[in-house]
Order: sequence, then structure tokens, then C-alpha cells
Amino acid sequence: MTQREFYCGLDAALAVVGGRWKFLVLWQLAVSGPQRFGQLRRLVDGVTEKVLIGALRDLEADSIVDRKDFQELPPHVEYSLTPFGESLAEALQPLCEWGYEHMDRIGARASQPVRT
Repeated sequence: MTQREFYCGLDAALAVVGGRWKFLVLWQLAVSGPQRFGQLRRLVDGVTEKVLIGALRDLEADSIVDRKDFQELPPHVEYSLTPFGESLAEALQPLCEWGYEHMDRIGARASQPVRT
């Protein structure tokens, strides 16, 4: 297996959290702390169970998220950020702040018809 070479730091970061749902899962774990699957699904508005499962598996494989199985019945599994994931969440903080600052402008632009 060959190691992937990245064009820049953003390319490397997007390889880990590319896509909307991974960012939102990461962010919810950062602001809400450890969560069970059902809680996380409610926090990440609009995500399907299948997509959330895939995002959590990918984030776990990349050592961003830790999955703790309590070996209980009914099943009790909890997801939390690893220290590596916490460092990524800290890096996303300025992007989140920028989004909040410009939310109205971005929303207005998104609702305009696309020119062809």
C-alpha cells in the first residue's frame, strides 16, 4: 500500500473530514462531549442512520473519534473525540465563527436561482 501525497494542508485535512456529515459529527462531539449514537443522530439534523454509521466508522478509522462499547444489554456505545480529534475541532473553530458571522449572506445567496 502506498502513502498518499497531499497537495497542501487543506488537502490532508479534507481527506479526514471531507463531506458535510463528518464535519457536523466532529463539531457536535466537540461542543456536546461524548454521545451515544441516538443522541448524536438527533444532534446532527438531517443525517440518516446509514450515513451517520459510515461517518463514525471513517472518523474512528482515522483516529478522530473513539468508540467505547460498555458491553451491556441493551447495547451501550459512546462516541467521543480523541486528542487528535480535539486538535482538529480547535482548528475548525475559526471556520465555524466565520460561518456564523456570514450565515445570513450565505443563506440569501443559496436561495437565489442558479444562472445558466
